[in-house]
Amino acid sequence: MQAKDVMSDGVLSVSADASVLDAARLLVNCRVSAMPVVDQAGIMGGIVSEADLMGDAEDYVTASNGRPTRKVRDVMTRNVITASEDTAIAQIARLMQEHNIKRVPILRKGAVVGIVSRVDILRGLISLSPHRDEVHSAYRRDEQLRREIYAACQGRSWSQAKQVDVVVNGGVAHLWGVAPSDLVRQAYRVAAENVPGVKTVEVHMHIVPPTATRVGL
Repeated sequence: MQAKDVMSDGVLSVSADASVLDAARLLVNCRVSAMPVVDQAGIMGGIVSEADLMGDAEDYVTASNGRPTRKVRDVMTRNVITASEDTAIAQIARLMQEHNIKRVPILRKGAVVGIVSRVDILRGLISLSPHRDEVHSAYRRDEQLRREIYAACQGRSWSQAKQVDVVVNGGVAHLWGVAPSDLVRQAYRVAAENVPGVKTVEVHMHIVPPTATRVGL
């Protein structure tokens, strides 16, 4: 089993040109502990975490006084452990253990196409259980639903499909990510509910106003 089989897509990212205040707002609003840092072409240049930003508390005071603050590129971690889509999940698990990290960005030609977290690894391991045939069958059904839900969220006037992540477990769809308003968040719910085979939809998306600095992948 490889990274592409278990990774989460719809990765939340931040521009290297964003201020540390903007990055902090994104982390807090979206309840994540770290985000890839990308340029305008979507190429990853590093990762910014809560720890990176907490060292710049003075910048938040500076921002409140209307003075320029430092940029994400000034505080981000540049030496990031990454993997490709074809990397075996066993190897990714070893990287997590060796470097004491919780997630590994998955790159394709330098651009982030997904994230493998500890829970993604566990999902993959569960699918290799003694009841793997039954589990694989259920996994394939859920994975097909995930693709159909994701497709249903694309090409809409309200859609920001690359800012939503879909997880399906036993026919129950979970939508994660961000939306610019509650109205758009509900639109994602309706789109998912209309996909045949979906039992229920749980929306865990957070509302982030469009004024926040974001870069889609």
